[in-house]
Amino acid sequence: MPEGQAQVLVVDDDDSVRRAVARTLRNADFAVVSASSADEALVLLRAGRSFDVIVTDLLMPGTSGTEFIRLVRQFELDTPVIVLTGHSSLDSAILVLEHGGFRYLKKTVDSRTLIAAVREASAQHRPPIVGKSSIKPDDAERPRRRDHAELEAEFFRALAQLWIAFQPIVNWTEQTIFGYEALVRSSEPALDTPERLIDAAERLGQVEELGAAIRKAVGESIALAPKSSVLFVNLHALDLTSDDLFSSSALLSAHAERVVLEVTERSSLHHIQDLRPRLRALRRLGFRIAVDDLGAGYAGLASFSQLEPDVAKFDMSLIRGIDKSTRKKSIVRSMIAMCRNDLGTAVVCEGVETEAERDTLSDLGAELLQGYLFAQPSPGFRGPSLFARPLASRSGILAVDLDGRSETDALNVGRR
Repeated sequence: MPEGQAQVLVVDDDDSVRRAVARTLRNADFAVVSASSADEALVLLRAGRSFDVIVTDLLMPGTSGTEFIRLVRQFELDTPVIVLTGHSSLDSAILVLEHGGFRYLKKTVDSRTLIAAVREASAQHRPPIVGKSSIKPDDAERPRRRDHAELEAEFFRALAQLWIAFQPIVNWTEQTIFGYEALVRSSEPALDTPERLIDAAERLGQVEELGAAIRKAVGESIALAPKSSVLFVNLHALDLTSDDLFSSSALLSAHAERVVLEVTERSSLHHIQDLRPRLRALRRLGFRIAVDDLGAGYAGLASFSQLEPDVAKFDMSLIRGIDKSTRKKSIVRSMIAMCRNDLGTAVVCEGVETEAERDTLSDLGAELLQGYLFAQPSPGFRGPSLFARPLASRSGILAVDLDGRSETDALNVGRR
């Protein structure tokens, strides 16, 4: 590569678009490497290839564009990523920016605008060469290393300051506390929300370390949960590759009969090799499996098929305002029937915030509910104040969530 020429990785499953973008950038004196999928691009990054700018499609088979950006941060903390999409929307643009995207452009963008965006991104990533002796290699790399070191220090401080807030899960039909969900928190100011903590873990490649720390905390908290309770432990997809999760000597494994492992949709399951054998191994240890965010879109439905879960948590997007939406009522009614009657899968509805939502869900046959209507997360095992009579004591569930969102499930879920 000629001195000073910036390297650009172009990722798009559409051959004609990928070739056109690559040709445009090469004509503008960029060195371009192409990949036909996010997974192919990740192979290059895992092999140690480094790029000054990444230009990627948003909607691709397998790993999506937004997920790809998150995974890029495991290899390159500050590489600018430009999203070039033919399906633009405000929601997707916000997602791209939240996950560290540099620019969000439509595929109809003219070549001049695209080239300008890539040049701006490249200039931000690469220090200008004033002269051969003006900037030493170590000096050029120092800002990137300092940023990485700062984030790493914040992350490990956050691990040392993890704490759990508990939120009750209720059986509204029986007017009982069914269990509790434990929501991971940290007192580290820089990573004081679950979203920031997980994003830092992904950017630093420390997802397994975070998962192990949380599972350890869960194992230690079992004694505090109601007797005979089942614990829900939320997993990042990458946790399914962790040896610690499958170890029979791990603290959580010792209580596997009381644990349901819930897989989130932050990271696609498609890149997990031998997924089904891994799930069978977990079930042999005694764990049960739950799927998160069912109803949030294709990803949730795809996970349902891959996981064959014992438990399904309905995404809060289906629950919010369900009392005012005939379509949502119809969808939730059908999903409840499918899960319970056809698949033998237990159902939980999260994000219940109004009495109207609660009553509508009850009319549709939903029993297990959780949300701010009943109680906000708190440091102890507190019960809701919305029942007409005192809550009965019942064997409950303790659910642990990596992303701070509510989830739970029935105690007597079927074995597979």
